Order: sequence, then C-alpha cells, then structure tokens
Amino acid sequence: MSHWPADFAGAHTLASEGEIAGVGLHSGASGRVRLAPSSRPGFWLGWLDRPGSPLQRLAPTQVWDTTLCTALEVGGRRLATVEHLLAALAGTGVTQAEIWVDGPEVPLLDGSALPWVDLIASIGLHSLGPCPPAALLQRPLTLHAGASFVTAIPADGLHLGAAIAFDQPAIGRQFLALELTPQRFVEEIAPARTFGLRSQVEQLRHAGLIQGGGLDNALVCDGDRWLNPPLRFADEPVRHKILDLLGDLALVGLPRAQVFAYRGSHRLHTALAAALAAEFAPSPA
Repeated sequence: MSHWPADFAGAHTLASEGEIAGVGLHSGASGRVRLAPSSRPGFWLGWLDRPGSPLQRLAPTQVWDTTLCTALEVGGRRLATVEHLLAALAGTGVTQAEIWVDGPEVPLLDGSALPWVDLIASIGLHSLGPCPPAALLQRPLTLHAGASFVTAIPADGLHLGAAIAFDQPAIGRQFLALELTPQRFVEEIAPARTFGLRSQVEQLRHAGLIQGGGLDNALVCDGDRWLNPPLRFADEPVRHKILDLLGDLALVGLPRAQVFAYRGSHRLHTALAAALAAEFAPSPA
C-alpha cells in the first residue's frame, strides 16, 4: 500500500484479514496473530482458541506488567509485548481493528514494527469517514519516575519526541522529535528495531526474559560498538523509543498533544496513557 492516510483525522479499519506467526521476545514461545476489520472504534482482543468468547476492548487499565515490554491482562489471560503491533496499527492510521491471538506473547518478528506495517499494507485500509475529533488535552500532564519523565502538552496534532542517555558510547545521548503522520511513521519510525545491552543479556535470560531474543531480532550494543550492524538509522535506538511510546499511547487512542519522553519506559508510557484516559473520561453528571 503506497498511499497511507495523509493524517490521523480519518477513521479507518482493515479492508480484510491477515495473519503473522513468529516467536515471542521474552517467552520464546511461538505465537500467531490474525488482524481483522472491526465495526467498533478501538482495538479489540480475541483468542483464536476461544473464538466464541466476547472480544475485549484494549485499555490502559489492563496493563499488568511493564518489565521490558507492555503486557496486558485481558479477560483473565495475559498477553505480552503488544506495543510494536499497536504502534503499527495506530501509526498507519487504523482506528479500529480486531486482534486475534494464539499464544502468550505477540511475535517479535524482526524487532521493529515494519513486518506489521507490511501486513497492514497487504491487507489494505478501509476508510470509515472522518474520525470524531480526538479529545483535546486541556492542561499539561507530566509524570516522573526517578530521573525519567514523560509529559503531554496540548497541541493541534500529534507530536512525539524522545531523548535517551546511555553510558555506552555506541548509543550515548540521542534526541528526536517529529510531527507524526502515517507516512512519516512508516518511513521514519516503524523500521527502528528494539535494542539491548550485551552486558545485561545473561542476567535477563536468567530472569526468564528475552528467551526468544537474538541478533536477528534485536540490536545488541557492546560498549562502543554494535554486535550486529548495520543500523537502519544512525539514531535507531531513540526512534525505537518513539515507536514504543506510540504503541503504548495506542491503548487510549492517539491524543492531540505534544508528547515527550526523557529516558522513557513502558511503565511511564502506560501511566501517561492511563492519565490521558482519565483526563478524557466524561465528567459524572
């Protein structure tokens, strides 16, 4: 699909169904995801092994864990690493879709959102006309966790920014901010892969994490060099942080806001999504 929506003003669902299978980053377990059109706004989760169960709309209140990914508990079942898939849907302008899953974790694929974008492109989008206007943020929101923070400021469109600071010279300090459109997402953010530090690999594996991680699906930094170059962008790590931020915000829907994360984390991103959801909730009569 070469022509993505010009902006996020329209409502779109998928034109048909499509499916991807792969291995989860943390569980190492095989998983399968089927994307399908939806007649209802938002992203709706169903389980392929329980096709008769009602679908559940995804929301920040379902966040169960934020250790190196965003994991949800939905209808008594847990699903890890939802952020890259949600970023691909929201980033390409999809406002409503069904997500059918088999397995405990969304497949990592190549560590970026690009395989999901390719799937969405092959399925195509179906326009549903103008979106109801995104809720306008009335005041700045800022959340802190130690030296990290995330902030959202009222704006006309969707502006995302991130800054990271690592002791490893290969990463160092990186900053990027952009006004997001579906085309810019596809070209400048979606290809950015997840990354990690070689010094932490064994510790994380002993903790039961990154069981499915490898040099084919994650960038690995070893001090002043990368174990698996070339990078897709000179600043690929900070672009991936924006990808993660977008995926976590997709739990509440894309706000009209300028959102900036300094040394962000899934914990902070999803806490902001929850704060935005509370901000936009209808006032009690």
